[in-house]
Amino acid sequence: MGWLRDWKRKRILGRHRIDDALWRRAMTRLPFLAGLSSTAERRLREFAVVFLAEKQLTPVGGLKLSDDDRVEIALQACLPVLELGLECYDGWVGIVVHPSDFRVARAETGDDGVVHEWDDELAGESWPGGPVVLSWEALDDAGSVAEGGANIVIHEFAHKLDMMSGAADGVPPLPSRQARERWIEVLEAEFERFRRAVDAGAQTFLDPYAAEHEAEFFAVASEAFFESPNALRRDFPRLYDLLMGFYRQDPAKRLPA
Repeated sequence: MGWLRDWKRKRILGRHRIDDALWRRAMTRLPFLAGLSSTAERRLREFAVVFLAEKQLTPVGGLKLSDDDRVEIALQACLPVLELGLECYDGWVGIVVHPSDFRVARAETGDDGVVHEWDDELAGESWPGGPVVLSWEALDDAGSVAEGGANIVIHEFAHKLDMMSGAADGVPPLPSRQARERWIEVLEAEFERFRRAVDAGAQTFLDPYAAEHEAEFFAVASEAFFESPNALRRDFPRLYDLLMGFYRQDPAKRLPA
C-alpha cells in the first residue's frame, strides 16, 4: 500500500505548508540543523509538514502548544529519518506532551518471585506500536547536549527506530546479518567501555544514564550524534561510524567542531 501512502502525502504537501517566518524561527532555535544542504533542508521541511498532518500531538495537564512548539517537535523527530524515510514512523499516531516530567508506575518480579513496585519520574517514554510521551519542560533542553543537557525528542524517536527490529535493545533494523553482527560487536564494546568509565567516576560528555542499558546507550548516543557530532566522533569514533552508516548522515561534516 506504499502507493496510497505516497498519494496521501502528496495531497498533504499540496494543501499545507510551514510559514517562512515560523520556519526561520525554528531553524534559529535549533542550531544543530545548521549546515544542511538546500535539498536536505527542503526535504526536512516537507517531512515536518507531513509529520504534523499524520501525527496527533496532544498536550495534557492544561498545557497549550504553540505552532512554534509543534514545528520544533516535528523537525527534531524528522531529522533522524531524513535519509531513512518517514515510513519508519508508520503504524502509530500519538504524541502526548506533559507540562513537566511525569510519573510511571513500574513492577518487576525478582528471581525470588517477589514483585517489586516503584514509580519512575520520566522526561519521555516510547511504547512499541503506541505513543511517544514527552515532557514540555525537557523540550527546552534541545541544543544543550554538549553542555550536559539532553534532546528528549531525538532520544525517544531513536527508541522508536530501535523498536522497529522487534525489541528495544539498541539494535535497530539493519540490511543484512553481517551488518547486524558488526553493529552488535561495536555497540557492545563501546557500551562496556562507557559503563566502566561511568563506574570509575570518569567525566564524559554523554549522559551517564546511557550506562543503564544498550537501548539507552543507542538513544543517548543518537542525541549526541545529531547535536554534538564532533565530540562523539572524538570520544567514540567507532560508534560514530556505526551511527553514520545507520542514519546515512554525517553531521560532523556540516557542524563546526
